Parts: sequence; C-alpha cells; structure tokens
Amino acid sequence: MTRIPFSALIGLIFTGAYFFVALFAPFIAPYGMAEAVGDVWEPMSRTHLLGTDSIGRDLLTRMIYGGRTTIFIATMATLLSFTTGAVLGFLAAVIGGWIDQALSRFVDLMMAIPSLIFALVVLSVMPVTIPVLIMVMGLLDSTRVYRLARAVAVDINVMDYVEAARLRGEGRAWIIFREILPNALSPLVAEMGLRFIFMVLFVSTLSFLGLGVQPPNADWGGIVKENKEGIVYGIPAALVPAFAIATLAISVNLVADWVLNRTTSLKGGRGG
Repeated sequence: MTRIPFSALIGLIFTGAYFFVALFAPFIAPYGMAEAVGDVWEPMSRTHLLGTDSIGRDLLTRMIYGGRTTIFIATMATLLSFTTGAVLGFLAAVIGGWIDQALSRFVDLMMAIPSLIFALVVLSVMPVTIPVLIMVMGLLDSTRVYRLARAVAVDINVMDYVEAARLRGEGRAWIIFREILPNALSPLVAEMGLRFIFMVLFVSTLSFLGLGVQPPNADWGGIVKENKEGIVYGIPAALVPAFAIATLAISVNLVADWVLNRTTSLKGGRGG
C-alpha cells in the first residue's frame, strides 16, 4: 500500500467514495428519494446543488439513491456470476469428459444470443423486481466467467502440484479451492472489475429501455431516461448520471489493474 501508484490511488478514492455514498445514502441525501421539492429542471443553486429533474425532484438526492441502487444490483449480479461461472468452470476442467462437453456446449449456445436481447425477452414476461434483475443479469454473465475460469483451470489442472495433490488422495473440492483457485485469482480479479462495470452499464441500459429498475426507485439509467428531453434545451440533468457511470467505470478499472499487477507479482505457482 505504501507504493500504490497514483492512478490506482485516484481509482481507490473515487471507488471508495461511490460505495460510501451508496452505503449511507439515507443519511447523506438532503431530501426524500421521490419528494418533489421545486420546479421542473431548476438550475444549480445552494438549495439544489445539481438542480432538479423533470418533475421537480432534487437531482442530487436522485443521484445518491440511484447510485445506491445501481451499485447494489451490479455488485450482487457480479458476485452471482463469478460464483456460478467460476465453480462450474473449475468443475468442468477438473472432471472433464462428457460433463465438460455438455457444460461448454450449453454455454456456447447461451453466448450465441446477445445478452441484452436475452434479458429483454426474459424481463418482458417476468415481474421486474430487483431480485429478478440480479438473477437474470448474474446468470447471463456467468457464461463469460465460465469460459475464462475453465480456460485458466485447464492449464493449471495439468501442473505437477495438482498431480501431486491427486496422488495424495485429495478430493475435487480440495483441488479446486486449494490448488486451482489461488493460482487463477489474477485473471479472475481483473475480469471481476470489468464484469462489474459491464453490470453497471447493463442495468443502466435496461432501466433506460424501461425494463430495469422501476419508478419511483432511482437508478442512473432511469435518471437519464427521465431527463433526456432536457438535453434539447441545454439542461444537463441527463448528463450527470452519464458522468457518474463514466467516472465509476474508470476508477474501478484503475483499481482492478493495480490489483492484477499486485497479485501477478506476489503469486507464484503454489503447491498444496
């Protein structure tokens, strides 16, 4: 930590600030999430630091609660996708045979369908709630994690220390979690940062299209949708969440790159 690069430090500060605001949103927000407190699209002022939105709600308050919702959904969906994809990918690599072939061909089939189109079809026939959004996004994205986890695990699975663990009589759970997982952390950590940002963009896109977070709940994509007409009149309300998404994406990627470099330099092939 004493030799952390400046870029990674900036990323940590911004990422930490976003997560802090998301965690303590009810205590930081100056108004209620759905409370109309002024006229339509008021400019920035001491009363409303970011102005108001298309129906007179405080934009700063909406951004704070929107960040809370967006980050929560993206985090939970990322954890679900990595838990599902990594475990199945490691299992396929260790077991091999027809199980590996069946899982891999199923994943190929799922990846042949664009994720956004698949999600829109599923959400159009299901109740659009936050748990459903997390489930749909996490399971769709787990296919990408599966491909990465399996590819990394196949290479590690033939290493000498893995063979030694098998000769000692260790079971598959030991081999996966004590031999393969520690040596696969570097690419998984880097991919986790990218997948988290993809989840932020994914849920924002779904909300912009009307099948994401439903009103009166706020999220950044929904805020863009609610205020997009103002851009024609020079009102920047729709650009504020876009800026937030961009800065979050950059800061998380800076942190992920630093963590990847750290784990790569500290990690060597380890035995059981």
